Amino acid sequence: MNTDKRWRIVFLILSLLVVTAWLLWPSDESRIRRTLKEEVKAMEAGDVDGVMAKISYAYHDEYGMSYLTLGEELKRQLKTLSDITVEYEDLMIRVEDGEATAEFMLRVIATKGNETGYIIGDVKTPLRLRLVLRKEHGRWLIAETKSLSSVRTSPASALGDEPAGRP
Repeated sequence: MNTDKRWRIVFLILSLLVVTAWLLWPSDESRIRRTLKEEVKAMEAGDVDGVMAKISYAYHDEYGMSYLTLGEELKRQLKTLSDITVEYEDLMIRVEDGEATAEFMLRVIATKGNETGYIIGDVKTPLRLRLVLRKEHGRWLIAETKSLSSVRTSPASALGDEPAGRP
C-alpha cells in the first residue's frame, strides 16, 4: 500500500471519529435536562444530599436563602413529608457563556401526616419557576431560583408550614 493511500485511510478514520464524537457528545442542554431529572429524583426520594449535590455553594434566592440555609430547611421539611411527586412541564433552556436558565411550570404533591395535596402550584395554576445554572468544575449546578408566577410561595409554605399567599 502506498503512502498516499495510507494517509487517505487515516484521514477518513479520523474524520469518522470526529463526526461520531460530535454526534454522541452530550450538549449543555442535555446535561442540564439530566441535572434537573436527577434533582427531581432526589427530591421525590427525600434525599437531601442528592438534592444539594446539584446546588452551587454560591446559591442564593429571592428569599435570602443560601446553600447552607436551603440545605437545613430541606432537611427540616423533608422529615415531615412523604410520597413526594414533582411534576414539571414546558421546560425551556437557554445556555450562554457558562450560564444557563431553565424555565418551567412546577407542581409538587406530597403527603404530610394523613393529608396529601399540592404544596407547590395546583392543577390549574402551576408555579412558573426560573433556575439559573452555572457550570462549575465541569458540572451544571443550580445557583439561583426565582418565581415568575403571580402566586408566590415562600419556602415554608412551599413545604407545608404556611398557606401560600399572593404578593
